[in-house]
Amino acid sequence: MSLIEIQDCRLAFDGFEGRVHVLDGIDLAIESGESVGIVGETGCGKSALARSLLRLNPAPPARIVSGAIRYDGADILAMDAAALRRLRGGTIGMVFQDPVTYLNPVFTIGRQMEEVLRAHESGLSRAQRRARCIELLDSVRLPQAASLLDRYPHELSGGMRQRVLIAEALAGNPRVLVADEPTTALDVTIQRQILALIAGLVARLGLTLMLISHDLGVIGAACRRIVVMYAGTIVEDAPAEALFAEPQHPYTRGLLAAMPDLRQPDHMPSGIPGSIPNLRDPPQGCRFHPRCPLAMSVCRSARPVLRGAPHAVACHAVGDWAVAP
Repeated sequence: MSLIEIQDCRLAFDGFEGRVHVLDGIDLAIESGESVGIVGETGCGKSALARSLLRLNPAPPARIVSGAIRYDGADILAMDAAALRRLRGGTIGMVFQDPVTYLNPVFTIGRQMEEVLRAHESGLSRAQRRARCIELLDSVRLPQAASLLDRYPHELSGGMRQRVLIAEALAGNPRVLVADEPTTALDVTIQRQILALIAGLVARLGLTLMLISHDLGVIGAACRRIVVMYAGTIVEDAPAEALFAEPQHPYTRGLLAAMPDLRQPDHMPSGIPGSIPNLRDPPQGCRFHPRCPLAMSVCRSARPVLRGAPHAVACHAVGDWAVAP
């Protein structure tokens, strides 16, 4: 049994203009100790998938239409409020995308970190909680950790705030760390430091990692397995080396072709024509077929199945099962 199992997960948002099919039949299994990267364009459902693990999508309007999400065999969708509180932070820690949004501007860093400890380490005294906060800030390589506890979020730089969020995510001693685009708002130098920090913590603490990004370079630097999403579906799932060396799905190839290659100065990145579909009324069959250079008639009518191991792809045009044009 895998540590995390997501089976045929379908998530929808109900609004005034109709239902938006954010996730449509997601199947994903993550083993203990794996580092898995989720990549795709903005709006493909990466963050919605991560939030579904902790049931953080707002309900209503969001709701799981069908499917199952399990952690170590336990059904997350059936958990009561008390079990969810233990899961959030105590079992699965989450690093959110924007620290400015998720750090309260009117409370000190120390007070916010202590709230997490009170929820998951209720037996600690105030002095012990403060010592634990200093230890956590030290673990994410923040200098003068003791003095930082008495400062407010606006007094810290973007990179420092992101490290505080990582420290908070680790406060409950979770087994799984979910990082939702933790480097998006940072410059490239700080991005590299944050990625190195996350990789080091995962290795030292034996964590299972789910890292979400729209940047294949970021994912490739931190993860050994990459899952490519498009318009609420998984189109490719492969070991990182195999995906970069021999991408199978036309969408994955398009993402890689759009990346600049510093080793080849003459290389000109190329974009993927078209735009992501309206998820209120997604295309029939393969959701990528309106933008796909390999699209055939079967792509417009039949949805491809994700298959192949360890390099899985959902495409009618590639693989041993490819359909003749």
